[in-house]
Amino acid sequence: MTESDEIQIGRRRVRLTHPDRVLFPGDGVTKGDLAEYYAEIGDAIVPHLRNRPFTLKRYPDGIRGRPYFHKQAPKGKPSWIPTRQFRTWPREGSSRLVDFALVNEPAALVWMVQMNCIDMNAWYSRVDKPDRPDYVVFDLDPPESRNGFAQAIEVAHLIREALERLELRSYVKTSGADGIHVLVPISRRSSYKDTYELAERVSRGLEAEHSGLVTTEWLKKKRRGVLVDHRQNGHGKTIASAYSVRPKPGAPVSTPLRWEELGEKVRPREFGRREALDRVQKHGDLFEPVLKGGQALGPALRALRR
Repeated sequence: MTESDEIQIGRRRVRLTHPDRVLFPGDGVTKGDLAEYYAEIGDAIVPHLRNRPFTLKRYPDGIRGRPYFHKQAPKGKPSWIPTRQFRTWPREGSSRLVDFALVNEPAALVWMVQMNCIDMNAWYSRVDKPDRPDYVVFDLDPPESRNGFAQAIEVAHLIREALERLELRSYVKTSGADGIHVLVPISRRSSYKDTYELAERVSRGLEAEHSGLVTTEWLKKKRRGVLVDHRQNGHGKTIASAYSVRPKPGAPVSTPLRWEELGEKVRPREFGRREALDRVQKHGDLFEPVLKGGQALGPALRALRR
C-alpha cells in the first residue's frame, strides 16, 4: 500500500495518506479514487459549498464502519482553508462556539477526503447571512418496499406541481442514497422559520390529498407511504451537496436531473462518479439555478395560509 501521495490541485498541493485504503468494500473504491473524483468535479460542486459552514462526516473505517460528525475544524488543517465561528446548540445541553471550515476551492474538497469524508455536507445558508437560507428543502424518504422509489418519484412530481401552483420553480436531484431531494431556490430575505412553514404546509397538504402515498409521520413503524421530511429546514441543518458521493454500495452520487428525466426507469443509485462527470460535461451544472435564488416566499406563504 502506498503510504501517501501528494495531489496537485490548481496552486495547492494536498497530501493524501493511504490512498489505496478501500472505503467501499465490494466495489474496490479507494480513498485515492474518491480524491481523484472530487478534484475532477470540483468546479461543479464547490459553488454549492462555498462560504457555507461545513460539517465533516468522517468514515475512518470506510462505509461499513461507524461514521462520526466533526463540526469543529480539525487541528492541523491547512492555513488556506478559512473558518468562521458560529454558536451551536448540541442536543446534550449548553451552547458552544464552533469554528466551521469553509470548502471554498477544489483543493479543500480533497483535504476533506484526507479527513475521511465521503459525502460533503454544508448549511443551507452562507456565512454573510447565516439566518437567511438559499433554498427550501423537501427530503423524500421512500418506504422499504419493491416499488418504494417509484412512489418517491410520483411524490416528487406532486411536490413540483404544488409548487408550480404557488408560482415557485423547483429543482430535483437523486439523494444518492435511496431518496430524492427537491430544492426551491429563494431570495435571501426569508428566515428558516419561513422555509420550515412553507415545506410543512405543502407537505401536510399533499398528505391530506394523497393519504397512504404521502406522509409526514416521523416514526417508521407508524409510516405509510413516502416521508416528505419538512423538518430538514432549520438553522444548522445540512444536506449532502449535489455531486456528493454517498456512503452506499457502488459509491453512488447525488445527481441533479431535469424534471422530465425523473421517470419510472430511474433507479435510486444508478448515477455514479463517471455518470456525474459525464453529465456535467454534457449539460453543465443543472443545479446552478438553485444558487441564483430570486424567488420570494411571501406570496406563496400568504396563499398557503389562506
